[in-house]
Amino acid sequence: MLENNTFKVINEEGKEIVCDILFTFDSDETNKSYIVYTDNTKDEEGNIQVFASIYDPKQENPKLDPIETEQEWKIIETILNTLQEEIRKKVNPEESNEQ
Repeated sequence: MLENNTFKVINEEGKEIVCDILFTFDSDETNKSYIVYTDNTKDEEGNIQVFASIYDPKQENPKLDPIETEQEWKIIETILNTLQEEIRKKVNPEESNEQ
């Protein structure tokens, strides 16, 4: 399933969709593993949609389970915001020096 940083899912219409894995991480706080990924579709504002799920990296074909708690979403949101800020600093290093 998780080959070459991609995996395939079947959508509601039965169509196979290839998703790119952005990153995975384990949380000591929840004792769970998470996968953050995109199917490269865009939302109404033109932003690439990003999804997150719980998964078991030890399984050969792990199933993606929904994230159900606000605590878990906050953990993921914090990581995404941190990564976005790091990317912004690399793309525009002069901006990070002005602050």
